[in-house]
Amino acid sequence: MPKINIIMIQLFQEAKEAEKAMIFLTDDQVSAALQAVGDAVLAEKTTLLVENQKDLDRMDLHDPKYDRLKLTSERIEAIVADLRTVAGLPNPLGKILLETVRPNGMKIKKITVPFGLIGIIYEARPNVTIDVFSLCFKSGNVCLLKGGSDAEFSNKAIVRIIQDVLQQQGLPAACCTLLPADREATMALLNAVGVVDLIIPRGSQSLIQFVRDHSKIPVIETGAGICHTYFDIAGDKTIGQAVIHNAKTRRVSVCNALDCLIIHEERLDDLPFLCEKLAQNSVIIYADLPAKKALSGWYPGELLHLATAGSFGTEFLDYKMSIKTVAYLEEALQHIARYSSKHSECIVSDNPATVSLFQQQVDAACVYANVSTAFTDGAQFGLGAEIGISTQKLHARGPMALQELTTCKWLITGDGCIRK
Repeated sequence: MPKINIIMIQLFQEAKEAEKAMIFLTDDQVSAALQAVGDAVLAEKTTLLVENQKDLDRMDLHDPKYDRLKLTSERIEAIVADLRTVAGLPNPLGKILLETVRPNGMKIKKITVPFGLIGIIYEARPNVTIDVFSLCFKSGNVCLLKGGSDAEFSNKAIVRIIQDVLQQQGLPAACCTLLPADREATMALLNAVGVVDLIIPRGSQSLIQFVRDHSKIPVIETGAGICHTYFDIAGDKTIGQAVIHNAKTRRVSVCNALDCLIIHEERLDDLPFLCEKLAQNSVIIYADLPAKKALSGWYPGELLHLATAGSFGTEFLDYKMSIKTVAYLEEALQHIARYSSKHSECIVSDNPATVSLFQQQVDAACVYANVSTAFTDGAQFGLGAEIGISTQKLHARGPMALQELTTCKWLITGDGCIRK
């Protein structure tokens, strides 16, 4: 186990103490604190933008992470709106999941409780700092935040605001703890057995793989999205054009962005129409031979390339997309099964039977029909915000919000019951 320095030991100890204090908070106290954080973030919007610009100045403007890193006045207001939504949601703790009385008189209840200390490892997305804090705090958890060095100035400024508000509310500042941005802190967090209860990585496939390979703490995988849209033989081309364009270009740097369009070979004549708006955003297309032939002369030549093996199974996080031509639905399903990250997949079709089969057969957290994959988002699902999109099957799958940040315990009462 890596040697943990004195600073990390102190941060872990303070977070553990804050966990004890969380037990006694009422839902009104929690909601009031979250609303106060929202007020403070808006009041210090200018400061946040200044600190965020320091981070932006260190990053290449053409880096796909640049858009994720960037804060704007509108984005800050949207983040605060999500925080306020979380503050107003029902308390997820103490819910009775099961209640029964056994023949011997034992009364058994299964109720929701917090995990305790949750470590979040994420990359250049300062909005995650507020989202994670609001969800963890509302669900009775203490968060240990390990943000990327790319967003160091932004994260420090945000956490300072949160901690100031917590102290003003008479609450431990360590309820929201920001760890150092270095690799040593990551390894300390991943090895904090007996201290940290859960690790949630949020970011690229390489980050998730690193956490999976090195963590001694239970991990819920989130983030990486290799997303496909299948345009069926019975697809409506107007719907298809809108869905494809939105899924690809709304925000290319997020995990729900479209990476690969799969098209039925009998609809290749409609491909120029389906891709027409993509050219307006200078989307580079890596098309297989049939699709490239269909687009030649219609799509800008400098943006159209022949696909290679590496064009598929890639999360581009950029204005890039691949196209695969298939002869039938089963071939589309096979392609998705081979390359999907089990995040979000879509079919565009007017055939109810085909839609039903697609949604039944595709193994992913979110499976859409005639809807852009851009909607894979906790706020869009009515959850207030999200801590990430879980692509695994244990405990949580899809957008993780308040309910997914709770576990359970059993309460058993009786009158001297003994087991023979």
